[in-house]
Amino acid sequence: MATFASQVVLHPTVSQSLKFAGTTLGRDKTYRAIQYFARFYTWFLLSRGEKDAAARWSALKTHLATARKLLRLGKPVEHLQAALKASFAPGPASETITTIGRQISYFGYLSFDALVWVNAVKFYSFSTETNTKISKLANRFWLAGIMLSIINGTIKSVRLAKEERRIKHSKTWGEKDVSQEAERETRLSTIISARDNTRHQLTIDLLDMWIPATALGISNMNEGALGIFGLISSLIAGQKQWESVNGKK
Repeated sequence: MATFASQVVLHPTVSQSLKFAGTTLGRDKTYRAIQYFARFYTWFLLSRGEKDAAARWSALKTHLATARKLLRLGKPVEHLQAALKASFAPGPASETITTIGRQISYFGYLSFDALVWVNAVKFYSFSTETNTKISKLANRFWLAGIMLSIINGTIKSVRLAKEERRIKHSKTWGEKDVSQEAERETRLSTIISARDNTRHQLTIDLLDMWIPATALGISNMNEGALGIFGLISSLIAGQKQWESVNGKK
């Protein structure tokens, strides 16, 4: 029995899960995945008229959303730092501008989202009208950040695709230029990795954009679809963090 227990408790997957959950991002993506599954499942139960069961999942969704806002209280400053660093980093002007705009938008989103949390936990109560305005501003900044991220990702993807084609079709260096060939392969590997990361973020953005867009009345997605989109984007981001924490590519 002790041997069986040790095999379970000390299993590599358990250890990897603990490392993943030990990071703030890992916990956030786990909570987010459950939150959006609860959002979908609440809609599903309500569509079947199961109001009591739906109420439990709706409460779980609400509490997880509140908990995630608490985890993100320090994030606005991180985005300001990222915007400042982007302004000094070399690169195409279009990518720099959209990166700075995205980071500033996320700063605005998370700052107003923190005020939503303050009201939700009743640390300071805003009027219903003021809280609604704050929520709308948060969603506007969120949507703006996502759209700028999509524009940035699209521009970057095009540039990286051109660079990849140029290197692949460039003249081979020959046996005497081994060091140059190695440098070429390293550059190609770096470009492919950056391209994959960009496409990965684009997929997440294209799924997430519908959440604030619907909250603002720009689109009319139902709660079930939004729950599925949020769940998928959470799992994609969570997988990336899992690979990062556990040293996998």
